[in-house]
Amino acid sequence: MASTPVTPGQALATLLDGNRRFVAGTPGHPNQDAARRAELAPVQTPFAVLLGCSDSRLAAEIIFDQGLGDLFVVRTAGHVLGPEVLGSIEYGTSVLDCRLVVVLGHDSCGAVAAARSAVEGGLPATGYVRDVVERVTPSVLAARAAGVTSDSDFIDAHIRHTVDLLLDRSRVLADQVAAGHTGVVGLAYQLAEGSARLVTAHGVPTAETPAPTVAG
Repeated sequence: MASTPVTPGQALATLLDGNRRFVAGTPGHPNQDAARRAELAPVQTPFAVLLGCSDSRLAAEIIFDQGLGDLFVVRTAGHVLGPEVLGSIEYGTSVLDCRLVVVLGHDSCGAVAAARSAVEGGLPATGYVRDVVERVTPSVLAARAAGVTSDSDFIDAHIRHTVDLLLDRSRVLADQVAAGHTGVVGLAYQLAEGSARLVTAHGVPTAETPAPTVAG
């Protein structure tokens, strides 16, 4: 099996390699057996934090072909940020020593669509869904101001905005990125194809050699 990624670049390469296996229909299903379960009982050592949309089609361990203990996953509708999300991410990087934070968005995102509808004069959301829509709205407004028209560009704009907001609001994470300890990237997932593509990156040399693979 592959050794544990020890740099932000290796962590990203490991995720993208796993996604390629998933797209090709040849997943390795690593770290999913009884031995791994027993190994993790005393302690967890994930290599990446993943902030993803709560969409049921966006199961991180599956689409990146990872297993138990590999990813520290935080999910909210539209990958919106709140204090509890920021605290969870900082826990992943500061306490669990994760070397990479991924913001994972996707096409056909209901939160982005609802925010676009609200901006364009549609019916406002009710209840706490309205809070989600309001948190996505700045991304939509910025994208419209930049002349964005395609659905994929709106999704990319929201991913970039989330990454920028995360680094702006979390001084802990921003300092870790500046020190070279942690990288932050935004990925866009295509539901039909199953592929994830890089949208934005901070503190990650994306051409870095991936973690070496050893037999086992």
